[in-house]
Amino acid sequence: MAQIVLASGSPRRRELLERIGVTDFVVRVPEVEESFPEGLTPPEVVAYISREKAEAAARLCGPGDIVITADTMVFLDNRRLGKPRDERHALEMLTALQGRKHTVCTGVSVCQGAKRLTESESTDVFFRPATEAQLLRYIATGEPMDKAGAYGVQGRGALLVERLEGDFFNVMGLPVLRLARMLERFGVSLL
Repeated sequence: MAQIVLASGSPRRRELLERIGVTDFVVRVPEVEESFPEGLTPPEVVAYISREKAEAAARLCGPGDIVITADTMVFLDNRRLGKPRDERHALEMLTALQGRKHTVCTGVSVCQGAKRLTESESTDVFFRPATEAQLLRYIATGEPMDKAGAYGVQGRGALLVERLEGDFFNVMGLPVLRLARMLERFGVSLL
């Protein structure tokens, strides 16, 4: 049986893999500069970076290993919102998101030897209107500080989300149904 390698340091991605029944895997995190060519659409950006991570991770693995990489970004009006630099930056991002729709895109790559597959998933997230005091209380929890867009939908950030259109797990950083379908093409069935 091939060894599955998650090439990501994200604890949420590890948790999601385990939730869908992938428990026998190792984590190897490649060093990759997350840059991309100008003019790409949001889904193309995350797919490009995921592919770059897969190429770097494959060099750390054996030819029979099945390597999984992902890159998740939050976009508001096609403008990328990364992780907040500090609490003030988190407030700016959350203020911009409140009462509006934004899109979370994840690029996922699976590779084994010369076989490589990359796809992307997009989910629209609708934030409810919130007061500055509510946003500041949320920021004070510390939860937003290591998350793209300054919120975690799986935590207290869920209190800011009115609804989602698309894959919930994509917003957490790994579209599990898409990944499962990709893994099937590598001979890994999760059901």
